[in-house]
Amino acid sequence: MLTLFYAPGTCSLAAHIVLEEIGAPYEARRLDFSAQQQTSPDFLSLNPKGRVPALSTDRGIITETPAILAFLAQAFPASGLAPLDDPFAFARLQAFNSYLCSTVHVAHAHGRRGSRWTDDGAAIETMKQKVPQTMAACFDFIETTMLAGPWVMGQDYTVADAYLYTMAGWLEADGVDPARFPGVLDHRTRMAERPAVKAVLAVLKG
Repeated sequence: MLTLFYAPGTCSLAAHIVLEEIGAPYEARRLDFSAQQQTSPDFLSLNPKGRVPALSTDRGIITETPAILAFLAQAFPASGLAPLDDPFAFARLQAFNSYLCSTVHVAHAHGRRGSRWTDDGAAIETMKQKVPQTMAACFDFIETTMLAGPWVMGQDYTVADAYLYTMAGWLEADGVDPARFPGVLDHRTRMAERPAVKAVLAVLKG
C-alpha cells in the first residue's frame, strides 16, 4: 500500500492526482500545516525535510514531486503516464517537471516564504512584490516554449499534466491573470474535467 502525505494548497496535489489516475490502492494522509503537523516528531521521523509531498512505499519514503511522479509512472507502466520506452521523450518530460520544481515553485515561494532567503523584512516585502512579474514570466515561457498541446507533451497525457495543473492553480493568488496564457488556461480547464482531478478535489474540500 502506498501512502501519500499531503496538505491542501501545496504541490502535493500533483502526486495525489497521479495516484488517482493510476488506480492503484493508496492511502492519503492529510497534514494540518496550521497545527505544524509537518514538523511533528512522527512526521519528521519519516521525512526530515518536514515538507510535502512524501510518498511511503514498501522500500521507504520518496520525497520531491518530480521524483514521486517519475516513480509512479515507472512503477505502474500500464497507466501510460510517461514515455518510458523513449529515453529522449522521458528526459523532456523530466526537464519540464524540473522547471516547475526548480524555477516556478521557487518564484511562487518568494511570495510566501521569503524568510527562507533573508531575515530582512524590507527584502521579504520586495520579494512579494516581484512575484506577479516572475510568475508571469515563467508561464509565458511555458505557454510559448514548453506546452506542446493539447497536453504538456503533446497528444499523450502524462504525469507532467498533473504538475502543471497544480502550479497553474496558483496564478490568481500570485497576482497573475491566467487569461494571459490561453494554452495554459485551456489545459487547466480540461484538467478540471478529468475524473481523477474531480475525485481529489472532492477529498480536499471534505
